Amino acid sequence: MPVAVAIETPLQDDVRELVALLNEHLLPLSPVEFQWKMTVDQMAGPDTTVFVARDENGRAIGMGALKIAADGLAEVKRMFTRPEVRGQRVGSALLEAIEGLARMRGIKTLLLETGTGPGFAGAFRLYENSGFTVRGAFFDYPESEWSRFYEKPLGQPAVA
Repeated sequence: MPVAVAIETPLQDDVRELVALLNEHLLPLSPVEFQWKMTVDQMAGPDTTVFVARDENGRAIGMGALKIAADGLAEVKRMFTRPEVRGQRVGSALLEAIEGLARMRGIKTLLLETGTGPGFAGAFRLYENSGFTVRGAFFDYPESEWSRFYEKPLGQPAVA
């Protein structure tokens, strides 16, 4: 399936729909107090870049975001693909675009937090196949049985 990934504003109806679907998907998987959701308005902040994957008809089928922190660190946020396109490398395309921008911006380490349990098996596969390794909690996330933390050192930015 042809997929186009581009930087877009989250302040559009089809991206809001993806955010709502992600939130709905996460709700039964862990206690609400251990779900670290960015709102659409937070995703539109100056420290965050949102990528949207669209199919050949222009339908939004996935999203992910890069949130820049300090000291060469950035976090992958709000990764989601519609259930009917899972397994078709949409998540990989999003993650590659996020990593590409991180490298261009001189980020040295990408971090991410995801949930635990069987509902996150696809996420674990995606992240681990993309070179992320499990690590301890970072930033202000608490260590808990409900979170799994990952990192990926990026090293030197790509030279064009």
